[in-house]
Amino acid sequence: MRHSLTLLVILLLAGIILPFLIWGEAFESMLSLEGARAWMENYGSWAWLAGVALLVADIVLPIPGTVVMSALGWKYGWLLGGCIAAAGSMLSGAAAYFLCRRLGHGAAVWIAGEEGLKRGGVLFERHGGWLVALSRWTPVLPEAVACLAGLCGMRRRVFFPALACGSLPLGFAFAAIGHMGHESPALALTLSAVAPAALWLAALRRLRK
Repeated sequence: MRHSLTLLVILLLAGIILPFLIWGEAFESMLSLEGARAWMENYGSWAWLAGVALLVADIVLPIPGTVVMSALGWKYGWLLGGCIAAAGSMLSGAAAYFLCRRLGHGAAVWIAGEEGLKRGGVLFERHGGWLVALSRWTPVLPEAVACLAGLCGMRRRVFFPALACGSLPLGFAFAAIGHMGHESPALALTLSAVAPAALWLAALRRLRK
């Protein structure tokens, strides 16, 4: 039985949202700004790697990624902390993309059908760069969009520049918030919402050449 691309999107979002509904409150209370920093400091000189691991785990667990990025900025400063946070965000997106591209294609075909995936491929061919770049600063959507990009066969030469355009401003913005000691993400959200669009416009011109 063939269903549709819409059903695939709904199932994918449900699989990401469900852990938030079940464990989200527990993770948020455990990984406050101070809690995330304390957890990472348990690993000593490998604290940065623990932070990256938390960001990658956000693919399957309700990790408050922006809090982890702020904690990295608090511990390492806005520059180094931003580099680590951005790298973690990019690694998370790349892992979701490759896992779904390699392991999830058969299930995606069964759910959406070949025609549904073709429509998804057209969508990501036309607008995938914008979807990937802008989704990085939203809750839940980063993982879903990266997974769909992999399932629909979005080209790597477009996916990874778009991923960088979203992840870099996100990582540095929240690391800066953490470094300044502010818990409110309002400034970081504003910066990471505007910067991906500007960066992707520049990258798009380059790709078209």
